[in-house]
Amino acid sequence: MDIETKLELIQRPPTEEIITEKELRELLETNEHPKHYIGFEISGLLHLGTLIVSGYKINDLAEAGVNVTVYLADWHSFINRKLGGNWDNILKASEYFKEAFNFFCPKAKIVLGSDLYHNNDEYWKDIVRFSSNVTLNRVTRCLTIMGRTEKESLNFAQYIYPPMQAVDIKYLGEDIPHGGMDQRKVHVLAREVFPKLGWKKPIALHHHLLMGLSEPPKVNSKDKIEQVVASKMSKSQPWTAIFIHDSEEQIKEKLLKAWCPERQAEMNPVLELTKYIIFHEKKEFLVERNTKYGGDVVFSSYKELEKEYIEGKLHPMDLKLSVAREISSIIDPIRKHFEKPSNKKLLEVFQYSSISR
Repeated sequence: MDIETKLELIQRPPTEEIITEKELRELLETNEHPKHYIGFEISGLLHLGTLIVSGYKINDLAEAGVNVTVYLADWHSFINRKLGGNWDNILKASEYFKEAFNFFCPKAKIVLGSDLYHNNDEYWKDIVRFSSNVTLNRVTRCLTIMGRTEKESLNFAQYIYPPMQAVDIKYLGEDIPHGGMDQRKVHVLAREVFPKLGWKKPIALHHHLLMGLSEPPKVNSKDKIEQVVASKMSKSQPWTAIFIHDSEEQIKEKLLKAWCPERQAEMNPVLELTKYIIFHEKKEFLVERNTKYGGDVVFSSYKELEKEYIEGKLHPMDLKLSVAREISSIIDPIRKHFEKPSNKKLLEVFQYSSISR
């Protein structure tokens, strides 16, 4: 595969940012199979943003010849009190995450944090080396990577989280660390500190964070990234997230309640589903509607759909119902995969967690 085709695969949506594209081109020109990784905290049930949107980019990278790794960060999950900070539940839930990513991203290598850190003295030495080159204030500014803020009362272990995530890059995917836009701060920190330690400067890749279905919260900041992070789909707000296990009826019910202002494309979660998922899967999108309102209409691109919506030629209710139909169809193979008795058993750990739904 030529360099231009590889770049096109890596740069296409849901990619939002590459730091930097020039460095990426140089990497691909000198390394046929660079190393990548993306890490996930192990918490509740997987939703469209976590598995599908992230998975699309993992699969793009794999197709471009990149050695892709999915890191199941059990230590980070424990530090961040996921699943109530219950270590046994975190390990059980890691099996569910492993099964899901093996199914959706078959070319990815799956690594568990406990396996990476076990008897790895050099890793812990590197934590000290890295931490010796950053201030507490700098680490504090990175706390947003774990969904925390500087104003929260945190325990000391949580301040170790950013240095750990930065050093993970060296051991898991030294060429291309990858995450949502909410992981940007720690990747930038790694790019600043690694050269001081004589380590390779990583090329950071960030994909789009899928919005939750509720009205976006108002954020007192001019930083667009902060607005995006505050609005992202989250399993901690299950009524705003579409899980990979949701039935067609559940998806329909959630979308009927979704924020979808007429004639507005910006920060519209229903349109986002068409842009980042439906048109990723299909070349055409059928919107079904009563003949009284013009009958069915087929869109060949997101831009075409957005234009019609902004002009008021497409009603939010027709859009919602058609999006529900398509999203249900897209996740149906994953849903059926977890209906197998052996896989269904992997979900039992979440039945006792208020975080899961």
